[in-house]
Amino acid sequence: MQFCKILRNFVPTMAKDKIMYVCDNCGQESAKWIGKCPACGQWNTFKEIKVADTKKKIVATSAAASAGHQLRENKVLRLKDISAKDDPRIDMHDDELNRVLGGGLVPGSIVLLGGEPGIGKSTLTLQTMLALTDKRVLYVSGEESAHQLKMRAERLAAAGGPPTASAVGGSPADISAADNFLILTENSLEAIFDHIKEVQPDLVVVDSIQTISTEDVESSAGSIAQVRECASALLRFAKTSGVPVILIGHITKEGTLAGPKILEHIVDTVIQFEGDQHYMYRILRSIKNRFGSTSELGIYEMQQTGLRQVSNPSELLLTDNHDGLSGVAISSAIEGVRPFLVETQALVSSAAYGTPQRSATGFDQRRLNMLLAVLEKRVGFKLMQKDVFLNIAGGLRVTDMAMDLSVIAAVLSSNVDTPIDEGWCMAGEVGLSGEVRPVARIEQRISEAEKLGFQHIIIPKYNLAALNRKKFHIELVPVRKVEEALRALFG
Repeated sequence: MQFCKILRNFVPTMAKDKIMYVCDNCGQESAKWIGKCPACGQWNTFKEIKVADTKKKIVATSAAASAGHQLRENKVLRLKDISAKDDPRIDMHDDELNRVLGGGLVPGSIVLLGGEPGIGKSTLTLQTMLALTDKRVLYVSGEESAHQLKMRAERLAAAGGPPTASAVGGSPADISAADNFLILTENSLEAIFDHIKEVQPDLVVVDSIQTISTEDVESSAGSIAQVRECASALLRFAKTSGVPVILIGHITKEGTLAGPKILEHIVDTVIQFEGDQHYMYRILRSIKNRFGSTSELGIYEMQQTGLRQVSNPSELLLTDNHDGLSGVAISSAIEGVRPFLVETQALVSSAAYGTPQRSATGFDQRRLNMLLAVLEKRVGFKLMQKDVFLNIAGGLRVTDMAMDLSVIAAVLSSNVDTPIDEGWCMAGEVGLSGEVRPVARIEQRISEAEKLGFQHIIIPKYNLAALNRKKFHIELVPVRKVEEALRALFG
C-alpha cells in the first residue's frame, strides 16, 4: 500500500478541464451558473464553456514569425516617446468601404463584417479583394468550395466586366491574372495557420468565423467557446504580425451578431451590412470603430455586376412621380458626414379594428409615437382613432433627429389628403412643446437641397442667425413652431 502511494506521486495525472460560464448576450464571465446576468439583466443566457490552454497562443505567434513578419515587442514606453503619427492605411479601392473604415484598412487590425444571409457579404468581400492587386490576399472559406468562389468571380466578370472595373471602380483586369488572390477551403484553425506560414499573405479573410474550429476546444464549430478562442487566436496573429484580418460573421434572428458578445469586444471594427433582399440598396454601417467614426455609412446598389457604389444617394432615394400624392414629404438628413435627401411616406386611415395601429419602417417607433402626441396636443389634430403607417423610401433606416419635421408634415398631409407642393424640403427637430429645435450642419443640408433643384426649404429659426443668406439661391423659410411650418406648407 505504501509503494502504491509513492508510485502515485510520479504518475502524471490528467488535468481537469477548466469550466467557465459566459453570458451569451453581453460576455459577462462567471465561475458558476447564474440565472440572471448581473451585467445586462437577461435571464438564462449563461452558457458553459471549456477554457482552452495557452498552447494556441504559441501557435498564433509562431505563425506570425514563420510568415516572415516582424513581431511587435511589448515594452514600457513614456507617453511623450510614443509617436502620434498614424500608420499608413490600406486603400481598399472602394470609396464607400474606405469611408466606413475611417479612411482605409489599418495594418494589424481585425474587422468583423456581419449581415443577414444572402445580403451580399461574400460578394462585397470578394469583389473588394479582387481589386487589391498590389496585396497578397488569402481568402479562407469555411462555407463554400474553391469551385464555387471561382464561379462567383467569373459570374461577376461575365455580367458586365471584371468586378475591379465595373463594381469597384479600379482599372480593368482579367480575373485569371489575379496571381495575388489565394483561396483556401479549410475549417481547422491550426491548418489555417500552417498555410499562413507557407503563403505569407498581406491580408487574411475568414468566411465565416462561425465555421472555424480549433482542436483545443472540445465542442462543435460555431459554439461560444469555439468562436471566442478562434477569434482570440486570430487577434493575436494580427497584432503580432501587423497583417489585417477580416472576419465575416453570421447574425441571429434578432439581428445581432451570432456568438458571444465578447466577439465584438475583441475586434477593432464592427461593420454591418444591412438592407432588404426585396430592395436593391444595401447599407454598410459602422457599429464600432477604434480607428474612425461610428456614424459613417456606405450605400451600395445590388446589380448583376455586383455591388455598385452610390456616390449620390439623394437622386436614387427620391422618386419623380409623387406629384399630386398626399402623405409624401422630403427631408434633408445627414448620416456621418454626407447629407442626402430622404422621402418620407405616411398613411393615415380610420382604425378598422378598434385599436389604432402605429407602424414605422426605417424610423424609430417610439419617436413616431412622440411626434403623433405632439401633433395632437400642440397642433390640435385628433389621431387617437386612426391608424398611422410611416415608411422611409428606399429601405433606409435613418436616425437623424432632423427628420421630425418631415414626419409630421407627411402624417398631416395624408390625414387631410392634401399633397405638399413640389420644390419644398425641410429639416428640423421637434420638441415636446411643439417648438422646432435647431439642427447641426444646416449649411450642408441647404446646399444639398439646392443642388437637387428644390426652391424652398423649411429650417429652424434659431439656425438662421449663423447663416449667410446671400450665398444660397434657395428660399429659406425659418419657423419657430410646428404650426408655422404647417401653415407654410398648407396655407
